[in-house]
Amino acid sequence: MKLVYFAYVREHIGYDSEEVDLPATVQTIADCLGWLAVRGEGYRAAFADPAKLLFAVDQQMADQTANITCCRELAIFPPVTGG
Repeated sequence: MKLVYFAYVREHIGYDSEEVDLPATVQTIADCLGWLAVRGEGYRAAFADPAKLLFAVDQQMADQTANITCCRELAIFPPVTGG
């Protein structure tokens, strides 16, 4: 699966995307965030408050309960503000 990161998520992790093989135990976006958070300090910081993040599964907005077992791409980003 391709994971795509934007804004401060990208800044904490250090790159804008990566290809990963998720373990079978990762079924939802919430599961994925938990799995990623233990991969290192940058991930832990990026996903410290998942309630402040938005998600898109194969370019369709989704919430943390969305099943991702068959998706090709998960985008993770903070809400966009203008001004």
